[in-house]
Amino acid sequence: MLAYIGRRISILIVILFGSSFILYNLAAISGDPLEGLRGSTDPKVKVEINALIHQLQLNVPPPARYFIWLKHLLTGNLGLTRSGNPVSTELSQAIPITIRLIFMATLIAVILGIGLGIVSALRQYSRFDYAMTFVSFLLYSLPIFWVAVLLKQYLAISFNNFLGTATIAPAWIAGLSIVSGFFWAAVISGDRKRVFTIFGISGAATAIVLTLLSLTKWFSHPGLGPIMIAAMGIGIAYAVTFLSTGLANKAARNASLAVVALGVVLYFPTQYLFNKYPGALTVFLLACLTVGLAVGCGYYFAKEDRRPVIRTSVITSLVMGIIILIDKLMKTWVPYVNTDAVNNRPIPTIGESNSLLAPGHFWFTFLDILLHVFLPTIALTLISFATYVRYSRGTLLEVMNQDYIRTARAKGLTERTVIMRHAFRNTLIPLTTIVVVDFAGIIGGAIITERVFGWRGMGTLFNNAITNFDLTLLMGVFFVTSSLAVLANLAADLLYSYLDPRIRVVSK
Repeated sequence: MLAYIGRRISILIVILFGSSFILYNLAAISGDPLEGLRGSTDPKVKVEINALIHQLQLNVPPPARYFIWLKHLLTGNLGLTRSGNPVSTELSQAIPITIRLIFMATLIAVILGIGLGIVSALRQYSRFDYAMTFVSFLLYSLPIFWVAVLLKQYLAISFNNFLGTATIAPAWIAGLSIVSGFFWAAVISGDRKRVFTIFGISGAATAIVLTLLSLTKWFSHPGLGPIMIAAMGIGIAYAVTFLSTGLANKAARNASLAVVALGVVLYFPTQYLFNKYPGALTVFLLACLTVGLAVGCGYYFAKEDRRPVIRTSVITSLVMGIIILIDKLMKTWVPYVNTDAVNNRPIPTIGESNSLLAPGHFWFTFLDILLHVFLPTIALTLISFATYVRYSRGTLLEVMNQDYIRTARAKGLTERTVIMRHAFRNTLIPLTTIVVVDFAGIIGGAIITERVFGWRGMGTLFNNAITNFDLTLLMGVFFVTSSLAVLANLAADLLYSYLDPRIRVVSK
């Protein structure tokens, strides 16, 4: 294995420096940094040209100039941009912004895409399968800039206007109820009578909920409270138990319900700590306490085979923690919206943060960051998750036709066990390699999305480097993104070898 890793690293290093050599020379040959000065009538233009030639070393041939850049790189010096700023400083400012912009979108796209793709495969040729196929191909074909502009118009500008009254129009209630009815009817499916029944019940329930939200002006003063959190927690406990171990596992079900009960009991002490000691450290310590209590509940209720029970209770506790955190952010909504920096327009359309917001208030800052990420995350998720839907569907359909799946069914295992313990795990093997590479690609940024929403991340740096013929900045961006790409490919190879026992790496 060590010999295999050594060979892979050697090959990747050659690829990295070979590609950087080609890119450097192509960029140096195709661009002319002096183009804007050659037609100038300024009497000092020759002095400026000579100074720029000396600064950018344009009198040195591109291949030799590449090795000068490489020498500085190996000593830890990425050079200066044309504006005189260190490239390392530009990268250190852009990388966190890009991670904040795309990390959550990629994570949501992976979870939703794989989940819906698996459900689509299990409901092959059903109404839900046809609906997901249509939606995934539709979203995959939409241009990202068009989606981003629509989101800015309807989820930012129109929603900010809506908050002035916080009253939902009857036409919107009717439309959303119909969409909800179609969605749940497609998900649950069944014969025609059952489909119409589900459509009617889900549509009526949605209409009632939206009407209550409109009458109480909930969107102006949002919140959940312990009763709503308890109701949601019970549903989450049953859902997580069903997916993780099956409802027949009483220990896992009781452990999850116990975690929900502890979350409700500790709701008010948690709110007190949030208000008394606001900060990331408090959130982290409470998260650790949540996981610890979940492990304790799983250990208490499971007398044997504790691992699946503990896993179920931990997942339930994390979801409960997220809901309680969302409730705290909802309580922060009203004072945040009423600040002069926000001025009753909470959904932003541009930038990664509100520069007018007074610093020092943790919850205001946290909510502001989430609201600025909101629209770009939706835009990127809608476009990218369609790929995971189609790929996970095809992979699971292929796995379900394997001999070991038929053997598992012949042994008398339940369908949930066959799918979750055998088919689903093997479906994740090829998907894992794709996810690893995609997560490495997020550091490259999203050029179009960053331009539409006014973010200054890696994509913007790359675009500026091309536009301004800034070769040093271009190579700095390329080195970071390409290094992560080759490391991701190495990690994907090793992870695939680890997950699939049929693969044996023979070191010679």
